[in-house]
Amino acid sequence: MFLVRVAVDVTPNNEFDGHPIDKLVAEATELHNVWSRQIATSKTLPQAVLEYRRRYKRQPPPHFDKWYEYATSRNSLIIDDYDSMYEDLLPFWALEPQDLRARTREILSDPWNEVAEVTIRSGSAEIGESLVPTHRWMVAGAIEMMKDFIGWLPDMDLALNINDESRVAIPHEVLQELRKLGAAAGRSNSIAKDNYWSTNRAQSWELEEEPRRMFEDASFTNTFYNYGTTSCPPDSPARRKHIWDHRTLCTSCLSPHSRGPFLRNWTLSASPCHQPDLANLHGFYLSPGAFKTAHQPMPVFSQSKAHGYADILYPSPWNYMDKVKYDPSPAGDVNANARPDPPFSEKKNTLFWRGATSEGVSVVGTWKGMARQRLVHLANNHTSNIPILLPNPSDSSIQKYEFLAPKEIKSHPYLQNTTMDIAIVDMIVRCRDNCPPQEAEFGLVPPIEFQEHWRYRYLMDMDGAGFSGRFLPFLQSHSLVFKSALFREWYDTRITAWRHFVPIDLRLHGLWSTLAYFAGGGKDGDASAGRVKEAEAIAEQGREWVGKVLRKEDMEIYFFRLLLEWARLTDDRRDEIGFEISDINK
Repeated sequence: MFLVRVAVDVTPNNEFDGHPIDKLVAEATELHNVWSRQIATSKTLPQAVLEYRRRYKRQPPPHFDKWYEYATSRNSLIIDDYDSMYEDLLPFWALEPQDLRARTREILSDPWNEVAEVTIRSGSAEIGESLVPTHRWMVAGAIEMMKDFIGWLPDMDLALNINDESRVAIPHEVLQELRKLGAAAGRSNSIAKDNYWSTNRAQSWELEEEPRRMFEDASFTNTFYNYGTTSCPPDSPARRKHIWDHRTLCTSCLSPHSRGPFLRNWTLSASPCHQPDLANLHGFYLSPGAFKTAHQPMPVFSQSKAHGYADILYPSPWNYMDKVKYDPSPAGDVNANARPDPPFSEKKNTLFWRGATSEGVSVVGTWKGMARQRLVHLANNHTSNIPILLPNPSDSSIQKYEFLAPKEIKSHPYLQNTTMDIAIVDMIVRCRDNCPPQEAEFGLVPPIEFQEHWRYRYLMDMDGAGFSGRFLPFLQSHSLVFKSALFREWYDTRITAWRHFVPIDLRLHGLWSTLAYFAGGGKDGDASAGRVKEAEAIAEQGREWVGKVLRKEDMEIYFFRLLLEWARLTDDRRDEIGFEISDINK
């Protein structure tokens, strides 16, 4: 039995005056506008220093002026809002600098811990000797990201997570105490700050450590209760109850972040605390392939993390090094191998996805709960009726649920030209003894060349074992991205669901209704069908905004500021150093 469930709103006659997505899109525009107005209120360096102090209750770190110059010279739209970085680092302010250095060296002491060492000395960075060759590109990419500002960084070491999965799961009570202590540490006071680092930093990092295994290995097991929800409050649903009924949709799990089957709050939807059913709905929780995690604050830098984990996020080298790149053929290229990105109206009226079964390792049938497998099943093999919110034939301003069997979807007048082309490519992977059942369930297809994606109006984006490396290239295209995700990255607050992309709940129960809203109606998927113009507008808003706030320059700017903050955290004189307005023009 697949864990694919559907739900409807409960209203008289199941009818709606207007469509819920109309309001969600309007709300997203207002949310984006409000956020955009506060990201760069500072227009000068003195203003940026004062705004930093107002937001974070401490002085900026040394060389903040160099960061400001770096950011403004690269036309950064975001100068002031680095709240997510503050939140990531806050628990570590509760630890003494020597403790942070010691923990970093302990993590790096044994290759079994599966973290990579980056050593910064005298303005140059080197990769630790124990790094496995398969992940060298990742660490080299992080160093490449530093090259234009590394001269302003002091001597220090970094521990970079080389696994896709999150690493630091601190229990709620401990995490809250760390955050409380961290908020009180380093507060601005009347003591003048020095705009330079301690002089003995290289020596302070040279600690002799016996190899130590600092993490617990829980690979191939359900990690939801012992790790995924450990940071949730004790009285939260995820800590108080298990969901044993896998056949029924948990509506109480949905309601805090949803409006009917449509996802209303993208940020809240990532939290497992009100969603105990997530234990069986993602490979990361069901059976991760490489899960080595600590229950204590370990300073690990990761490219993504699930909600509640305390990894320190940094921009992904995967994106920075263009491991997957938006690179369509030029418009008008008549070559038989051309792969252009045509105008939205000329694309196929199809939701498209290709991927592998890489989300988790299937053990005793756990693949039936994994999001990628559930997506393919819903699109191709689902047998029960699906409620889809559609216009009332007699009054298109009224929306009404229709319960359709899969074969009825294809023949429905409003949906007959709306299709999903969703499949697993090549072969079943990470399946142990569960390979034959999946091969029988899914019709495998050959891989495609990445630039083929631009033929389709709607692109589905799904997590793998960690974040999706395709999301940013998808956003750069002229297609509209549908995204379902557990993991969050460094830029999560910079983009807005329903404004720049279409959010889909991990349960996938609203997928057909969402696609019907944008792609339904009309003949042959023409440009006047359904709300194609609204779909194109979101696609272009996402494309334009990503080109302003998620450039490679923005990754460098974020990383530069993050490493200045980390440098201060690990400096023995951290309460005595910082950038003062009086340092300007010195």
